[in-house]
Amino acid sequence: MVMRVGGLSSGMDIESIVNNLMSAERMPLQKMEQDRTLLEWKRDGFREVYQKLYEFDEMILDMKLSSTYNSKSVSSSQESAVTATGSTSAGNGTYSINVTELAKSAINVSSGEVEIDPNTPLKDTNYAGGFGEFTNAFETFNKDGSTTQHTIEIKETDTLNDVLKRISSADNNVRAFYDQNTQKVILETTRTGNYNADPNVHDGAEVVFNHGFFTDTLKLDTANETGGENAQFQYNGIEMTSYDNSYKLGGVTFQFKDKTNGTAILTVENDVDASFEKIMKFVDTYNEIVDMINGSQHEEKYRDYKPLTQEQKDEMSDKEIELWEERAKSGILRGESSLSSGLFSMRQSWYSTVDTGGSYTSVTQVGIKTSSNYMDGGKLIVDEEELKNALREDPASIQNLFSKNAEGNSRGLVNRVEDALETTMKQIEQRAGKPTSITLDNYTLGKRMKDLNSRISAFEARMVQVENRYWSQFTAMEKAISQMNQQSSQLMSQFGGM
Repeated sequence: MVMRVGGLSSGMDIESIVNNLMSAERMPLQKMEQDRTLLEWKRDGFREVYQKLYEFDEMILDMKLSSTYNSKSVSSSQESAVTATGSTSAGNGTYSINVTELAKSAINVSSGEVEIDPNTPLKDTNYAGGFGEFTNAFETFNKDGSTTQHTIEIKETDTLNDVLKRISSADNNVRAFYDQNTQKVILETTRTGNYNADPNVHDGAEVVFNHGFFTDTLKLDTANETGGENAQFQYNGIEMTSYDNSYKLGGVTFQFKDKTNGTAILTVENDVDASFEKIMKFVDTYNEIVDMINGSQHEEKYRDYKPLTQEQKDEMSDKEIELWEERAKSGILRGESSLSSGLFSMRQSWYSTVDTGGSYTSVTQVGIKTSSNYMDGGKLIVDEEELKNALREDPASIQNLFSKNAEGNSRGLVNRVEDALETTMKQIEQRAGKPTSITLDNYTLGKRMKDLNSRISAFEARMVQVENRYWSQFTAMEKAISQMNQQSSQLMSQFGGM
């Protein structure tokens, strides 16, 4: 920084004079900076709308799913014993379930205390089973009655707990752990069901031990195994079994929690409330977008409120700055055709009829219409009872009305809204870029900002030259005045000598 001191000879406040002159010179610069700020505000305003449209576009996927319109609810007369969930393919009606046995895991416990400290390396204990990798150490059964052989690894540095943890973490359908209280090992299957249905094969055991680590060290005997049972139930009087405590039938998945007290009745019906809530969530988000875009087109524009310069901000409080910029930003997107035309296209999408092949061909038939108030910008209004009745009577027709994937008159309303939405988003991208855009080169406002940045940089460089010129001129004046003062002093001294 160059330190300048002026006015020593002239007695003038040179610094104030130069600052005042430069303030006048910088007026075009302030105008360019204000224009750049306006462009940044406009870009940010566009991107805020874009983000809202993007979130809405994500919701449209849900509106294309059958589950949105065909949700099923299942009630049970014995909720504590059996419940169920229904897919969209589940038929409405009642199902009779009588659960007589729950599926159970197989479990085996050491016949005596395990005489090894579970936290001491096996090489330092009385373990005599050998170390290494042992194939076919134990077997489990498959649904077809065949067996799968499992390998275990035992290292000298392993503790008993290390080996049990390794067995449990492997994909072998079993887990094992040491019980400190009884000093025994508990080994059980991680799945329920009877996979070894032949009692003549290893006494019907689910897990067969072929290595001394299990039989001698852990003292496990297949004869001591219990459990390993299938769920047994009656469906409409027909005896059925399941390896686990669930069973899928006709789009309905039954969950068995306990034995039933006689027959439980489960009723499947359309979950109208769930479908209604999903549609309302979609409508509410759409209305928020309408509010945002429509509001941006009707905001009052205060032309006397320009973006504040840094000098102006320094003289104002934070609240004053906030109120000023609120006025300055008002109407920043007003008149932007990409937004007004996009809103018009989305609004027009709802007015169309759809060849659904069902009872409903327009949203007005299911209790949805656009607001009659012009200032609402085409917000949707929903008649709750009418929409719920339509969902009860013909959900398939409503699904086609909203999401039928076709062209022309058969194209669903949501698809048409999506078409308009994506067109609007592309126009915003061209105008203001995506929220993630970093460079200024790929959108219109960015190119204008880049041009302004270049002009501002060039102008600032010129201002440095202008300021230096002013100081040079005033410095020359000061030198001239200083010389005149010296000459005057010399003359006065000469006249005084005479």
